[in-house]
Amino acid sequence: MTGKSLEDVLNGVQTNVADYLRNLPAGPNVYPGVPPEYTNWRDEQYAWQHTCVLFNQSYHMAELLVEGRDALKLLSYLGVNSFARFPVDTAKQFVPCTPGGHVIGDGILFHLAENTFNLVGRIPALNWVRFHAESGGYDVTTTLDERSAARPDPYDRTSYRYQIQGPNAPKVIEKVTGRPAPQLKFFHLTAVTIAGKTVRALRHGMAGQPGYELFGPWDDGADVHRALVEAGVEFGMRLVGGRAYSSNTLESGWIPSPLPGIYTGEALRSYRQWLPGDGYEANASIGGSFVSDRIEDYYLTPWDLGYGSFVKFDHDFIGREALAAKAGEKHRKKVTLALSTAEFLRAVGSQLEHGVPAKWFEFPSAVYSMHPYDLVKVHGEPAGISTWIGYSWNERTMLTLAMIDHDHAEAGAQVSLVWGEPGGGTGKLTVENHAQVELAATVSPVPYAEVARKVYADGGWRATA
Repeated sequence: MTGKSLEDVLNGVQTNVADYLRNLPAGPNVYPGVPPEYTNWRDEQYAWQHTCVLFNQSYHMAELLVEGRDALKLLSYLGVNSFARFPVDTAKQFVPCTPGGHVIGDGILFHLAENTFNLVGRIPALNWVRFHAESGGYDVTTTLDERSAARPDPYDRTSYRYQIQGPNAPKVIEKVTGRPAPQLKFFHLTAVTIAGKTVRALRHGMAGQPGYELFGPWDDGADVHRALVEAGVEFGMRLVGGRAYSSNTLESGWIPSPLPGIYTGEALRSYRQWLPGDGYEANASIGGSFVSDRIEDYYLTPWDLGYGSFVKFDHDFIGREALAAKAGEKHRKKVTLALSTAEFLRAVGSQLEHGVPAKWFEFPSAVYSMHPYDLVKVHGEPAGISTWIGYSWNERTMLTLAMIDHDHAEAGAQVSLVWGEPGGGTGKLTVENHAQVELAATVSPVPYAEVARKVYADGGWRATA
């Protein structure tokens, strides 16, 4: 700990908050605990559409256990989601907002037992819940299980967490349990037995395919993992490493990393004073070609992220008044952009020429900051923001997840993506001297993968996309 709060850090910024975050040295979020590749990232990507994969999520996400008589009351007050029907053994995408209606983050909220919930995801949403649990006078307790990269012993965690996804996932589950695969509705839970261990199973679909999220006590994890790997051999299951993991969202359409909208505003001062000066929010680097001196221009609404259908005004919650005022407006629409192959190849080809090249593209994920913000144009004018970029071996295409002005978001519309940062780049360690380029792109559906849109669309924003 630095002893400083986030508010202390921001008070010491010499330029503006947006410029400060753009020049932080931090690169993209890392995925600890697993190798970059188990085989190769191309085969690992291929498997989640054609056979099945095993994701080991035991290391890179934080978890927050929320218990007590007021647990549901607290979570309902913080989430834009309706809690009118949220029985035990179900889960939901939990989306909290600021009083101004800007997203803080999101995560999967599990209703494990009466008055017992577990929130899993990146730390910003969990921090927001912790702050209000401590300061709001609620009869609750919270227990934070930090991600491995943020703890002294990366292997001293409470739970393991695996996902098995792909068309053969039910066959693997059937073999490893010796019973038919559970027939569950989307985001419903049950218990199964694997390697003699009781395992909680969530019907899920991170890769846009049928699948399950499996979790249980940390000490059981190795035995469960070993049994899953052995059962998966027959069905072509691949383990997925850190390189491929973050690219699966390009096909399934989930935007992983909204910038928390908490850096300004008197209403959030006490929260910034509570947040540490060396935590996630203080190191949340911004990257890309979209540049503004106003940090508020980087804040996102639920509609930007495709969560508009989650916003329910059947309960009181933080941000309700602001979101009600925004509800009738034209919103940006979440889309996939398919980059022109010819123009992408020209940009890559600049790496083999003398002179200043285009910004380097890492494969399969080309994200180079914690929070990517690339400018999208139509006829030379700003028309939206791209927030995630990378290559899909399954689609043989460079894809980005973007939010486009309503008037330009029709599938098939032609736009351009500005790739690279102005002036040769910012101070991030992942940014080399480069020249900006514009790449033609086609507005495409989200999710991009056809099976995710047409077959596996039985829950969440996929059903309404």
